[in-house]
Amino acid sequence: MKKIISFLISRSFALSLLFIAGICQAQKLAVYSILEYGAIADGQTINTKAINAAIEKCYNDGGGTVLVPAGTYMTGTIRLLSNINLYLEPGAVLKGSKDTMDYLSLTTALFNEGYTHFGLVYAKNAVNISITGPGEINGNGTWFMHDISRVNNFFSLDRRATRQGLSYMAEGSPSEDGPLSYDYRPGMMFTFDHCENMHLTDIVIKDAPEWTMRIGDCDQVNIRGITIRNNPLIPNNDGINCTSSSNIRISDCSIFTGDDAIAINGYERPGKEKDSVGNISDMAGNVTVSNCILSSRSSCIRIGDGTRRLKNLVFNNIVMESSNRGIGLFARNNSDIEDVIFSNIIIHTRIFSGNWWGKGEPIHISAVKDKSTGNGGRIRNIRFSNIIATSETGMIIYGSPEGSIENIYFDKISLTIQPGKYSKSFGGNFDLQPIYPNSMGIIKHDIPAIYAQYVKNLQISKFEINWMPGLEPFFTNGIDIHYFDRIRIEGMRGGPAFASSGLATITLSDGKGAETENNEGPNGTPMTIVRKNVQ
Repeated sequence: MKKIISFLISRSFALSLLFIAGICQAQKLAVYSILEYGAIADGQTINTKAINAAIEKCYNDGGGTVLVPAGTYMTGTIRLLSNINLYLEPGAVLKGSKDTMDYLSLTTALFNEGYTHFGLVYAKNAVNISITGPGEINGNGTWFMHDISRVNNFFSLDRRATRQGLSYMAEGSPSEDGPLSYDYRPGMMFTFDHCENMHLTDIVIKDAPEWTMRIGDCDQVNIRGITIRNNPLIPNNDGINCTSSSNIRISDCSIFTGDDAIAINGYERPGKEKDSVGNISDMAGNVTVSNCILSSRSSCIRIGDGTRRLKNLVFNNIVMESSNRGIGLFARNNSDIEDVIFSNIIIHTRIFSGNWWGKGEPIHISAVKDKSTGNGGRIRNIRFSNIIATSETGMIIYGSPEGSIENIYFDKISLTIQPGKYSKSFGGNFDLQPIYPNSMGIIKHDIPAIYAQYVKNLQISKFEINWMPGLEPFFTNGIDIHYFDRIRIEGMRGGPAFASSGLATITLSDGKGAETENNEGPNGTPMTIVRKNVQ
């Protein structure tokens, strides 16, 4: 009996402690409605002060939830602070002001691309922050753009280097695919700078005027179930752009943008800050992206084009629809990209009109220099498997003497190449931007299904190529590889674009260590392989 009484007393005490802890937790996680601080949901009143007042009160009280009830709230920059969840209930809309003076001024250059103010949401040195709920955040980006009839004449490359010559994007020619021009616009719609333990869940984001989301120098980021729907005619409105950040999980998202849908890069900024334990890391990475649907006028997934090391990236179960480029890896400025896996991906790319980077490649890999004093970076240990691609051009692996590309693996890749609306006026070129010299940015080049140069240890297994009728005559061989050290092609099925003399299924030149095994031409015919200066 004494044991039973002792147990009941102990249990009662434990429950009391849990109840008291629950009260404390409830107090700590109190809800602060922006209506209580003067917000007005009429779609006209600028609510910046009211929303930030609710956030500051929540922060000063130890954290909790700032509630955005149903209704449309116009606002300038919202400053998100530590230990706060910004929750948008069903029917709630935060909409960006049409006046850039309502946004927080930029005091330092933060990738300034023609804007002087932040966008809608800004957080710096914040921890344990989240934006959740089924509501909408709308950047009002289209309002800042000129009409499609106002031609964006920005083109700094040498037209004479293209297949089309001076007629390529002739000055003053319209483009139905954009990009639109503008006089001014707010900056990145979401800026997270040196933040830790972030969560973005279920929100709908629309019409970013610039990058939708910059995650810069952040750690422990979770993004799940969000939708990004941008105007695809707006330049530079990337979806999720992770810069020099680590330990990132992106899943179950739908992202449609006018620029890169998801970008992982490693820029360093002058005067960069240390992390929470005082370290300055030279590596960014540890990123997983899964179960996403992407569309972009540039790259659905863009990796690199920075100055730091990127490592440990995994992309799985992804659909890329109606995009200018599927997957792009860009090593510049001595940067390293290594240990990356792409698997179970469907890619549909096409050529768009206008000054967008890319020429419809399902996969683009390049390591070249982009300044006179620079070097190409290094790309190694990259694996592609179980990929179905339909495009209007081929895949590119473009190394250089000053860059390094090695250990590239293709396994179970099916590629169908078909004609498109802009094949003749924009196709038959390689787009290598950014590159030095600038005249190499877009250059005339014949188009095989896979082109590779300056590559070490390239393995292609079970590659299937299908050429559709009506292609332009600049399409050529199945696989074309130059300046290589060790390649293996095994189990390939397919042939050249046209059954004419001079074309082959595989052409190899200026390399050593080439192995080809169990490959077949169309309908089981013998495969044509041409070798020149191969050891």
